[in-house]
Amino acid sequence: MTEKFIPTGNEMISIPEIRESDASICSVNFLHMGFKGLIEIRGGSSPGEEFMCPFCRVDGKDLPMESLEWDNIHYWVPRFKTECGSIVFSGLILAPMGERGFIYKLSVMNQGKEDVDISTGLKGYWKYSLHTINESKLMNGSQYIYKSNWNKSFIMDFRNVVTLFSIAPMFYEKMDNEIFEHGNDGIRYELSKSFHLCPGETCELTIFWGIGIEEVGAATSAQEMMRKGFEKVMQDTCSWLLSRQKTCANKELEKLFNRNLFFNYFYASGITLDTEEFVLVTSRSPRYYVSAAYWDRDSLLWSFPSILITDVNYARNMLEYVFTKQIKNVGIHSRYIDGTMLEPGFELDELCAPVIALHNYISYSGDMTILNENYILKDLKKILNLLESKKHREFDLYETFLQPTDDMNVYPYITYDNVLVWKTFLYMAEMLKGIEGVEFCNKLLEKADRVEKAIWDHCVVKMCDKEMFAWSVDLNGHWNIYDEPPGSLQLLPFYGFCDESNQVYQNTVEYIRRPEYKFSFHNCRIAEIGCEHAPHPWVLSIANSLICGRKKEFIDILPVLKMDNGIACESVDETTGECTTGEAFATCAGFLSYAIYYAFFEQKEK
Repeated sequence: MTEKFIPTGNEMISIPEIRESDASICSVNFLHMGFKGLIEIRGGSSPGEEFMCPFCRVDGKDLPMESLEWDNIHYWVPRFKTECGSIVFSGLILAPMGERGFIYKLSVMNQGKEDVDISTGLKGYWKYSLHTINESKLMNGSQYIYKSNWNKSFIMDFRNVVTLFSIAPMFYEKMDNEIFEHGNDGIRYELSKSFHLCPGETCELTIFWGIGIEEVGAATSAQEMMRKGFEKVMQDTCSWLLSRQKTCANKELEKLFNRNLFFNYFYASGITLDTEEFVLVTSRSPRYYVSAAYWDRDSLLWSFPSILITDVNYARNMLEYVFTKQIKNVGIHSRYIDGTMLEPGFELDELCAPVIALHNYISYSGDMTILNENYILKDLKKILNLLESKKHREFDLYETFLQPTDDMNVYPYITYDNVLVWKTFLYMAEMLKGIEGVEFCNKLLEKADRVEKAIWDHCVVKMCDKEMFAWSVDLNGHWNIYDEPPGSLQLLPFYGFCDESNQVYQNTVEYIRRPEYKFSFHNCRIAEIGCEHAPHPWVLSIANSLICGRKKEFIDILPVLKMDNGIACESVDETTGECTTGEAFATCAGFLSYAIYYAFFEQKEK
């Protein structure tokens, strides 16, 4: 059986691999601007080599960690409970808001009739330090373990010339066991405390873990949380989560919405440990196959909408990052978190994404002041100039090199992408009317009209005696019928290009859902659209369909929509609903949560 993981984290620290079977933490990571990606602190790959594993011993014997019952406080703070005989062992993992670290809290209850002597704590193995941008690579350097002169806490360092990062545990009371062994292949440790429990008594052990770029930063990060106290940081985090979560009568739907809302919030963005800069990424989980890098489309068309309905100020932070750090390579396939180019290749949807997100922010928040930022007008004109360089010399259609899946195009003029161009011109005209004047904006509106006409003239084809939208055309008589969930023709009414009742649109959707279409998965338990990139139903397609009004179909598949243990992934098995590709897909989680909001919450809140 495939191992299941539970993620949690905060703005600085990600804990992406809490193993559901035994509550072990397999890895912890943080964003690092200097290294342009993630740094992972990991254990080994064999049993007994977990980075952090909770334990409870009765009479010197470890209780078996099995049949754990899990839940998430406010859908984000994971906790477990297991019973063995008269002993109830439970734990909670908290990454407090605004803190540079995390907390593992353990609790043991004696519900028997006899006194028991127990010890509980954490043991683990720090074997690997990895640098991750899509792929994870072993970092060169040395590990150190020592007792700090700063506050007498143990410190674990990773050094190469100088210390690159440190991690430090801290606790309210001295441990009965503080064992750190530095071998040739890593550091093993055990931290435990002993208790005598009478019938009905409970004991607790709280271990605070601080992370910093060196000794003092790590130790004081742990100390800061400890000084505030567990109850205080727990309450602050729960208050933050509670103020943003949403409720509905369907508790299964409520759980799916909130889990993915918070996963997107914490895993599609973050703050770098070394420079404390806000950045956007596809995912802070190394389980996602293109983690720790930036895509305009992913961050602004998928992640941004759910952030906007959750935290307007955070949404503005996203835009400021995009229009400053990332704008120099806008429209390029993917970039590092510092804005430099990662994967080359032009994508039209990614060029349009910043404009669409900016307009949506202004429309939702009413905050026009962002347009007063000096860089915004310059950046919008840069996007306009880049658009003009992609226009066909004769027709008002715009080319792309890569499709929304990031795969090579078949024909250069993609219908969905050109709908985004049409929308971009409309939004630009609306936003810039008070800045650039009526004449400038009227020219943008004229461009939008010409693009709209060109789409109807050149991107509508006849198939099976029915007119429908082609996926792409070359303007020389060639075209193909296809669809990609990352940029679906299903979304044309969502962007306002046509009504759902439009016959060309209806014919298009009917064709890509018919049994003969290779990626329709017609009559399967999850009958949603796939594509060549991942030939199974996509979670993005599920979200697209929900936005297009397929609410009943969504409720029908909800019981089997397992994905990545309840978190959005790229694609799922058409029968079981389990993840087939792209685990821990944070920006997709954002679009899924937004689609749920759009279909089930938005009208209720208006």
